[in-house]
Amino acid sequence: MDASGVVREEQTRYGAIRIADEVVKVIAGLAAIEIKGVAGMSGGLAGGIAELLGKKNFSKGIKVEVGEKEAAIDIFVIVDYGVRIPDIAASIQGSVKNAVERMTGLVVVEVNVNVQGVAFTSEMKEEEHRVR
Repeated sequence: MDASGVVREEQTRYGAIRIADEVVKVIAGLAAIEIKGVAGMSGGLAGGIAELLGKKNFSKGIKVEVGEKEAAIDIFVIVDYGVRIPDIAASIQGSVKNAVERMTGLVVVEVNVNVQGVAFTSEMKEEEHRVR
């Protein structure tokens, strides 16, 4: 990656094709939030509590390392309460790998999923208030 944020450049007979690291992040983020059970991306831990970024910040909560032909991706997510975390993480890994490889031509060598929190649905919160 150079100073302009370009992670991959390919020369064709018509000219250069450049893919910015932000593009890889957005692709990975979109692929991750499509998985049922993902509440949103995590902006990290603030005071021991995971910050839920929601589903509109597609590149937030994603770190990428991209070489000329390969990429490694770290994803930080918050999952819905009640889901089986290993299943969700495996689905995220497969979805992100497929999307990034298909759209960029990069080979994704790893997708590390970091579950940083659990989100409760509004229905569960309403039920909790009735029980008290």
